[in-house]
Amino acid sequence: MNDLVSIVMPAYNTGKFIAKTISSVLAQTYTNWELLIVDDCSTDDTAAVVAGVLDERIRYFQNEKNSGAAISRNRALREARGRWIAFLDSDDFWFPEKLEKQIRFMEENGYHFSYTQYSEMDEEGKPLGKLVTGPKRITKTGMYNYCWPGCLTVMYDASVVGLIQIADMKKNNDYAMWLQVCRKADCYLLPEELAKYRRGRRGSVSTLSYTKLIKWHYRLFRVTEGRCAFVAAYFTLKNLFFGFCKKLFFVKRHRSHS
Repeated sequence: MNDLVSIVMPAYNTGKFIAKTISSVLAQTYTNWELLIVDDCSTDDTAAVVAGVLDERIRYFQNEKNSGAAISRNRALREARGRWIAFLDSDDFWFPEKLEKQIRFMEENGYHFSYTQYSEMDEEGKPLGKLVTGPKRITKTGMYNYCWPGCLTVMYDASVVGLIQIADMKKNNDYAMWLQVCRKADCYLLPEELAKYRRGRRGSVSTLSYTKLIKWHYRLFRVTEGRCAFVAAYFTLKNLFFGFCKKLFFVKRHRSHS
């Protein structure tokens, strides 16, 4: 277990949170990583906070104009030098053994695409008492049914998957990535809580109304995936159904550790 991990981190106005997020990367028991932070023209102190963290494994980029998370992730993926590609948004964080356990899980089983369980916290970092899990195996069909993996938990093997670049979508751009990756490899669940997701920040997917969620799901399948209107609507309806199933079967009451 000595291959480089490239960690993709888009950032926009997360100066309040990003220091703890970076600290969770610095605390990893697996140390062969590079952290690719792409700052999307933040207007707060994000740049200053990152500049205050001295570690040669951190690579910091600034977009010339505000472009959104999809373009920022694309840039980080083009810059990535590692075999393993992992994702961590700049207001979430990992537990210390996240990378080590996930790489071991993938190498021992011959997997090329995986995700883990995660718990939820509010904007201030207080636990919400929810553990989010998912199916043990997600095939291509299963991924089209619903975006099961939490972005902050995903890892894939770039030597198998190759370079991923996605369309410029303001929402659901992580889902667009998984739809590409699942064409090369099924996704497997490591059934352990290894990350925490910050829910409820303004502008995040977790704050969107159902009407807007439907619109963005339809646009993903219609525009990004290039499906006809009927098929796009069909996949959107399936997403709504399996989203209900996820809340019913894969979101559990939980007392999280810090």
